[in-house]
Amino acid sequence: MKTVYRMTLLATLMLGLIAGGVSAADPSGSSVMITPDKLDWKPSTRTPGLENADLIGNSAKGAYVQRVKFPANFKIQAHAHPEDRTYTIISGTWYVGWSEKFDETALKALPAGSFYTEPANVAHYVATKDEPVVVQINGAGATAVNYVDPAHAPRR
Repeated sequence: MKTVYRMTLLATLMLGLIAGGVSAADPSGSSVMITPDKLDWKPSTRTPGLENADLIGNSAKGAYVQRVKFPANFKIQAHAHPEDRTYTIISGTWYVGWSEKFDETALKALPAGSFYTEPANVAHYVATKDEPVVVQINGAGATAVNYVDPAHAPRR
C-alpha cells in the first residue's frame, strides 16, 4: 500500500509540475516545449556511455523529467535508485529485470510506447540489444545509481 501511495503521490506531483508549466496558449511565457531536434544531450555524469537530456527540473535536486539515450548492446548490472520513478520508452526496445543479479533469461521486453513504474530502492537491471533506446524518466530526486555489487559501478 505504501508503494501505491508513493507512486500516486509521484504521479500527482509530476502532473502538477507539467500542468503548472505547460498549456496550449500560455500568455505568461512559462510553457516548456521541446521538439526532439532541440534536446540538449549531454554525457551522463552517473553512467559512462549514456546521454541525458533534461526536460524539466534537475535530477540532482528534486522533481525532474529527463530522457536517457542508451546505445545498442548496453547492459547495466543490478542497481537501485533512492526515488520512485516512472519510465516511458520513447524509441527502441528496452529490456528490464528485477532482482539483485543480472539474469538475461528474466529480461522483459518493453517496445516503444511502453510505460512502467519503479519503486524506490528496488534492485533491477537493464539492457538494450541490437538498437539504441531512448527512455523518458520522471522522478523526484535527488537521484543516484546504487549498485547491488559495488564492483559493478563504472570506473571513471
